[in-house]
Amino acid sequence: MQDTNMIRNIAIFGHGNCGKTSLAEAMLFTAGKINRLGKVDDGSSVMDYEDEEINRNISISSSFNNYTWKKHTIYLTDTPGDDNFLNEALFSSYVCDGALFTIGAVLGVKGQTVKFANIVKANNIPTIIAVNKMDRERADFSKTLEEMKSSLPFTPVVLQLPIGAEDDFRGFVDILEEKAYLFDGDKGGVTPTDIPSDLADDVAVYRESLMENVAETDDDLIEKFLEEGELGIDDMKTGLKNGVLSGDITPVCVCAATKNFGTAPLLDAINTFMPSPTDGEPLTAVKPESEETVEIKRSVDEPFTALVFKTMADPYAGRLTIFRVFSGILEGDSFYNASKKESERFGQLYLLEGKDQKPVDSAGPGMIVAVAKLKETGTGDTLCDAANPVLFKRPEPLKPVISFAVSAKKGEEEKVFSSITKMLDEDLTLKLTRQQQTKQVLLSGVGQVHLDVVGSRIKRKFGVELELNTPKIPYMETIRSSARVQGKHKKQSGGRGQYGDCWIEISPLPGGGYEFEDKIVGGVIPQQYRPAVDKGIQEAMEKGVLAGYPVIDVKIVLVDGSFHNVDSSEMAFKIAGSLAFKKGAQEAGLVLLEPYMNMEIRVGKDNVGDVMGDLNSRRGKVMGMDSDENSEIINAQVPQAEILSYATDLTSMTGGLGTFTMEFSHYEEVPGQIAEKIIAEANKE
Repeated sequence: MQDTNMIRNIAIFGHGNCGKTSLAEAMLFTAGKINRLGKVDDGSSVMDYEDEEINRNISISSSFNNYTWKKHTIYLTDTPGDDNFLNEALFSSYVCDGALFTIGAVLGVKGQTVKFANIVKANNIPTIIAVNKMDRERADFSKTLEEMKSSLPFTPVVLQLPIGAEDDFRGFVDILEEKAYLFDGDKGGVTPTDIPSDLADDVAVYRESLMENVAETDDDLIEKFLEEGELGIDDMKTGLKNGVLSGDITPVCVCAATKNFGTAPLLDAINTFMPSPTDGEPLTAVKPESEETVEIKRSVDEPFTALVFKTMADPYAGRLTIFRVFSGILEGDSFYNASKKESERFGQLYLLEGKDQKPVDSAGPGMIVAVAKLKETGTGDTLCDAANPVLFKRPEPLKPVISFAVSAKKGEEEKVFSSITKMLDEDLTLKLTRQQQTKQVLLSGVGQVHLDVVGSRIKRKFGVELELNTPKIPYMETIRSSARVQGKHKKQSGGRGQYGDCWIEISPLPGGGYEFEDKIVGGVIPQQYRPAVDKGIQEAMEKGVLAGYPVIDVKIVLVDGSFHNVDSSEMAFKIAGSLAFKKGAQEAGLVLLEPYMNMEIRVGKDNVGDVMGDLNSRRGKVMGMDSDENSEIINAQVPQAEILSYATDLTSMTGGLGTFTMEFSHYEEVPGQIAEKIIAEANKE
């Protein structure tokens, strides 16, 4: 095994279109891991290899690779920047040791950038910022730096000051070493040069700022700085590394990934300033039986522990289970799954290298590895040594916010639903549910694009097509007042007749569901026929009276009736009960009810007015306001019918910065005019 101090585990984060995948490509090329520089735009990148990623020019899944640079081995994760696949970035943030946070020099800090930065900060991940696309038209380093300082939860310190920008981006000044370099061809390397005279003043200012920031991270350094007025290069390097590890400082580097400018210095910065897998604080876990908290030291010498953070359905290898090793060494052919309390055997350990898999014999701290065809293990499970079982906190996936009714072509239903079930293993933000009232099967996800991609993946991997349609709203019916009615079923048409006769009292039962009370005195209806009346009423309630939606919150009292010695039967009384209910419900005044959802919407201060105005236009009721350090929180109750496409609408209202969760709250009466339209539509169908 390699010395763990020489290992780094880095994930690349940032909003969509800031060049993360191109940067990963340039890093792998510069380190000699791949022999040509692929491009995202023409589908030749090693990290975006799925058809859906190539067609859309975006990353959809986190992808993995590794490279060796100056005797260090780096395990690299490239995460998606699109909101629809935010969960991939979220789960990668639980298992990486360092973040390479990428910001495009043209777009600068966007709403999404803040969202990703908050994820990185919440998990306290040591971070280096790469300002990418410095070669593009309108690239502006100073403006981007100011936006970082004002909007992001980092303390950015300039480590590399760009020489030139746009077409003239040709090198950088290393602020720490006070040396300048020009980019040397497309191999990622640099050659020394003199610091341009027009940058001399800026270099002095940034160096002073770097020194102050480094000094402030350590009492000894600040004492030395105050006494001597400056810090030596070794002190600054040590202070900078410690400041990055503690999250107090975030160094800023510059690059242009598609031209492979600035990549080698970035690889050096990762080796120098990013933590090894053994550098961080011990991890906390619990013992499965006692719930007692234990500390897991990040060391090769400790018992083996790992967390499964991703599952992939691979067409060739079958189901791939991907996990990060935190401590100890995994060798042999089995491990203990503490979450499922099962030992699992596996055939081969693999390192993932883009779409390829490289067999390895063992895995130690910092490594991200995969095994195929496990039966029990799923995403979020803790793997460990059977003699020392522990459980890490299970990562919580993002909740789905948009649902569609899913259907299949005739004869393909079974194939479609079995392929969706396989995708549920791979993607924890997907949910499949059956809606009782509407008899529809709903597929829910975190956005329209998310569900479109799931559909195209299923078509490619399993050869079947699913159809997604706007789901029906699960309306209900109920009654306003009480009524006493007779239900009589009498049929004589030669041979044995049918006779059932009952009187019922029907009344509202708010929130009580359904209640049936038998108040028959004497034997006007024999005991054996009374349950049939109840059954007939329940079946009629299920089918609805007003518009075919189930009737709820009703109390029925069976009070009277009559029977015939020969012609009465259970069936006759069931029909009588059903007739009585329909008649009684209409007399008692039927109304339509609609589901209301509890919503928690998180937005920036600037968007509160727009979002609240929009909620009012959707017949929503704002129940209260709250705030945390990152956002304003609006709590509201809104009719489900008004928010079927809310995920898309909120994104456009807030520039992608708003998020929301929702869950069912209660049923409320539909306003008259709207109810008329719904009833007319339902009866037409």
